[in-house]
Amino acid sequence: MPVCAPPPLAEEIPMPEQTIRSRAALGGHPLHPMMIHFPVAALFGLVASDLGYLLSGDPFWARASLWLAGVGAFGGWLASIAGLVDLFSVRRIRRLVTGWCHAILAVMMLSLASLNWLQRYLAAEQILPWGLYLSLLTALLIVLAAWLGGRLVYEHAVGVDVES
Repeated sequence: MPVCAPPPLAEEIPMPEQTIRSRAALGGHPLHPMMIHFPVAALFGLVASDLGYLLSGDPFWARASLWLAGVGAFGGWLASIAGLVDLFSVRRIRRLVTGWCHAILAVMMLSLASLNWLQRYLAAEQILPWGLYLSLLTALLIVLAAWLGGRLVYEHAVGVDVES
């Protein structure tokens, strides 16, 4: 399938014959998808708290943004360790272009989130406009990385038990 082609409809996607097992798992459950929810929620909440600060000027929202940026960035890096373990230790995942694209987007997103946190840590009251721009760009990259992560699960059965 060409890289820029629209994804096939659900009825057209053949179910993989075999599971691609995660090496970073507990009891057969992959860690990466379990660990990523809180950082993602924090980074989306960061957009909302930045807008709260923009609209009200209340320093509470600047402090909330600092904490959300930190939880999102540091939690995302922790979750990425489990994803990288799978990417580098499972040959079938390494062979998937979707896996590499997901990883590259995630590293770009986490780099922006870390820069965003550092900027806020050094000068929390100066988050506008660049902090908001970084938050919005980070949220966009999360959406793209999540879409590719979904393709890994639903089209390639990464971490899904299809044998039973």
